[in-house]
Amino acid sequence: MNRRSFLRGTGACMALPFLESLLPRAARAALAGRPPLRMGIFTVTGGTVLESWKPAAEGALTTLPSILRPLEFAKNDILVLTGLSQNGKAEGKFNGHTHAATLHLTASDVVKEEGGKITASVSVDQAAAQIAGKETFLPSLEMGLGKGETKYSFSAPDQPIPYEANPRLIFDRMFRGRQPETPVWARAGARASVAVAKPTVAAPAGPSLDQSVLDLVLDESKSLRGKLGSGDQQRLDEYMESVRAVEVRVAQMNRQQTSDSKDMGIAKSGLVLPKNLPADATVWKDDRPMMSDPERHADYIRLLSDLMILAFQTDTTRVCTFAVGSDGAYFPGVVTVGYERHCHTLEHQGNAARPDLADPISREACRQIHEWYTSLFADMIRKMKSIDDGGVSLLDNSMLLFTSYMADGGHGRKDYPCLLAGKAQGTIKTGRHLAFEKDTPVANLYLEMIQRMGSKADEFGDSKTAKTARYNGRLPGLA
Repeated sequence: MNRRSFLRGTGACMALPFLESLLPRAARAALAGRPPLRMGIFTVTGGTVLESWKPAAEGALTTLPSILRPLEFAKNDILVLTGLSQNGKAEGKFNGHTHAATLHLTASDVVKEEGGKITASVSVDQAAAQIAGKETFLPSLEMGLGKGETKYSFSAPDQPIPYEANPRLIFDRMFRGRQPETPVWARAGARASVAVAKPTVAAPAGPSLDQSVLDLVLDESKSLRGKLGSGDQQRLDEYMESVRAVEVRVAQMNRQQTSDSKDMGIAKSGLVLPKNLPADATVWKDDRPMMSDPERHADYIRLLSDLMILAFQTDTTRVCTFAVGSDGAYFPGVVTVGYERHCHTLEHQGNAARPDLADPISREACRQIHEWYTSLFADMIRKMKSIDDGGVSLLDNSMLLFTSYMADGGHGRKDYPCLLAGKAQGTIKTGRHLAFEKDTPVANLYLEMIQRMGSKADEFGDSKTAKTARYNGRLPGLA
């Protein structure tokens, strides 16, 4: 077996984490300390409240601003970057959200809309996937609530990548051996397109989809366990337990969503579905019930974060983009000031680029929402710090961008919130705040990221073509 070993059963194909016992002695020496680098993007809605995000001084991180305070325990594992902006223009019918969203991960010189079709350029995650994806089962994983106005990922200038919201389908792509499909929901009479990753044995339809994936590989897992050393036996047991725990949470969440969809009539909406999807595939078409309940919303974010961690831990993919939250979400209990709880309303009332133009109560509400998002990102970081990945933590072998598709709630694109977590195998020096010249293209950061993933490119997006181009398209001082 190689590093990407699998357990196989009828209708299941489970990738395994790093298990040193499976490697020949020479291979152990060769691979020591050299797991692959992973790249993740955790992108929220609504920008940020800059004065509560930006550290007071450059250099070593001391006291973190309130929005970043949940990351205090990981202060030495993060790098805060300020001064980065999007500079691309829009041609055609764009509103503030679609303009910002289309630029977000593409950093294009110009984004265009004609006849309802949007074109941009290849996004940073897909540029990384074109390289790292050659080595993994799934070239990349796009998940969360990126839909409608918020199209972030492009595999080609005219090919936006759909994001999968349904945890059941994400889990199936990773563990059940299903032909991976991500539906672009379409009305009856229209064709539903799919994004297909590398194929494997298709899972059978029917009741077996409700059987635990661990049961499907039980015989092979028992056989494998007997070949492992005690340390790897413990590692395998912990991994299998984590997969089962995630599987149970996936089932629970989809049962709740199915119940909500029946109450709202969503399951009878006449959607056209790709073949070989579970019967509950339509239930994530409407996320309003979940987006009105912060506790359920948080559970959803934690569940998809755990799926990202499992995908990285097993080398199922090395590139994952997670669209977190919704501009239409409500935050009762999270927001404790004023009377408004609707995120989009609060963004426009309180989260303009200039604090003096904002309603102070709404601005504090926005600050509370973004601190809440940071706490959920911190949960993921804490777990990644605890996972051994060939002698160092999974976080040390990762490069995670915590950001937003806008700079602020007024659709701003100047001074984006950008934070890197993880040391990217020693190529990023963390524990600092780096402040760059005003309006340095965020494309410079994206170039640095894809180069660390193996790209030979010397520019990305508008890194060298923007009017505010800086640093020869690079970001000095990251390492």
